[in-house]
Amino acid sequence: MAADAKQQQAAVASSASWMTVKPFVNGGASGMLATCVIQPIDMVKVKIQLGEGSAATVTKKMLVNEGIGSFYKGLSAGLLRQATYTTARFGSFRVLTNKALEANEGKPLPLVQKAFIGLTAGAVGASVGSPSDLALIRMQADSTLPAAQRRNYKNAFHALYRIVADEGVLALWKGAGPTVVRAMSLNMGMLASYDHSVELFRDKFGAGELSTVLGASAVSGFFASACSLPFDYVKTQIQKMQPDANGKYSYTGSLDCIMKTLKSGGPFKFYTGFPVYCVRIAPHVMLTWIFLNQIQKFEKDVGL
Repeated sequence: MAADAKQQQAAVASSASWMTVKPFVNGGASGMLATCVIQPIDMVKVKIQLGEGSAATVTKKMLVNEGIGSFYKGLSAGLLRQATYTTARFGSFRVLTNKALEANEGKPLPLVQKAFIGLTAGAVGASVGSPSDLALIRMQADSTLPAAQRRNYKNAFHALYRIVADEGVLALWKGAGPTVVRAMSLNMGMLASYDHSVELFRDKFGAGELSTVLGASAVSGFFASACSLPFDYVKTQIQKMQPDANGKYSYTGSLDCIMKTLKSGGPFKFYTGFPVYCVRIAPHVMLTWIFLNQIQKFEKDVGL
């Protein structure tokens, strides 16, 4: 009897532990699956932001000069980013949402509160995932540099090792400011709008499960793109900087980048590559939610 009681206690403890980590594991897994599909579009987006031309021009140049494998350059960093950033943001969003629902006695949360939770989750995720995001940007931008300036990272872990060895540990968080702000804006648009849209499609329109997931995912993808692109543009410019012959960088920081960009190109400069960015972000957001939904259904079917 005592042995049975101990086994039951162990099972309860194991189940409680799994329920705690499940939102983090599921979020990271869904993000990694979506990245495998979206990586080529992300590669084109970065090159457009770095001034290599239109989507068609960049795609043709990559195919001719570097081959199909160039579209997956930085995939290891992209997967590492999802394993850190998306794991942290999805998990923290769900944990914070559940806490807020308990405090609200199970009633639906107002959109403002969801947006605030999304901002918080984005900041947590970006702080954890900033090093892998830096590695991803540098690997993707490497081919745009003169041969003598290329870093030639072999993979994400080699990039992180080289950054620490050459520039110090704190360099892993170079551009962390705009990365965190960008993540906060993206997650405010993505996470809050998804939860709110699910309630709208399901409760107001009476949509079925598939229609609800697809509709809410599309809304989530659009708002994530619209809210985050200006910050993504600044983040990319900061992270890909190289010092000139005198050791000076193009920008002294995010604010300097914003002011110089406004002066040279106006506010719409921040939306450079918006169609491609939207095509990249929205499907990734949609696929992440769809994969997450399927993972949760599988877990329910097998009793996890």
